[in-house]
Amino acid sequence: AESLDEHVEQFRHRPLDEAGPFTFVFADALTMKVREGGRVINAVVLLATGVNGDGHREVLGMRVATSETGAAWNGFFADLVARGLAGVRLVTSDAHAGLVEAIAAHLPGAAWQRCRTHYAANLVAVTPKSMWPAVKAMLHSVYDQPDAAAVNAQFDRLLDYVSEKLPAVAEHLDAARADLLAFTAFPKDVWVQIWSNNPTERLNKEIRRRTDSVGIFPTREAIIRLVGAVLAEQTDEWLEGRRYLGLDVLARCRLNLVPDTSPEEVTTSSLPALTA
Repeated sequence: AESLDEHVEQFRHRPLDEAGPFTFVFADALTMKVREGGRVINAVVLLATGVNGDGHREVLGMRVATSETGAAWNGFFADLVARGLAGVRLVTSDAHAGLVEAIAAHLPGAAWQRCRTHYAANLVAVTPKSMWPAVKAMLHSVYDQPDAAAVNAQFDRLLDYVSEKLPAVAEHLDAARADLLAFTAFPKDVWVQIWSNNPTERLNKEIRRRTDSVGIFPTREAIIRLVGAVLAEQTDEWLEGRRYLGLDVLARCRLNLVPDTSPEEVTTSSLPALTA
């Protein structure tokens, strides 16, 4: 156990500047049960992964906190930046207020992408159950467009449709628009990889698979030991495997070389119809 602790600590505190810049970063949190003070409480594992300068994914860091608060996320991102996290163009996460504020505070040059999967779960809460299949299908049609101008035009059509029948849904969509469509500032080649936290969700499932057998951890140190070992192992696999993003498209993302499409080039007739 002592040998494993040493390995995990070296992994968690390794410098990040040598592998950077990390153009894309993904942040998420997992809840674990742990015994403290003679009772069982929830603890939160804060996670961040990123795409390094060579196009491979890495787990950037993890931290165990009492709860998912702004202070916890601030401390987490402050540590990542101190270890050399730089060159971040976009961070993808859910809309936890403390997390979004921490991103803005510590990565001022980065845009924020609201995870489309998490957003759909938020939108369903304000949508009548009978209308959700139609709204969901229409929202998905926005992501199926060939370029940024078409995405925005289709989003406009979605707003026009729901504003009359579902004003609460229209208000929800309009408020989230900029954050939900942040991915369109990057080449279409990477949209699938950056518009949601789904890649991180797959990592979370692997963590759950390894931690479910434990159930309740005896200490926070035990969480760090097991989860940290899983993350270190996963990072090694990612670094030895194929690139998550090609070097050519990664270079274009850093330079913001996105093919321009004028909104005037997208006509209503060129867009797929929205049907209820």
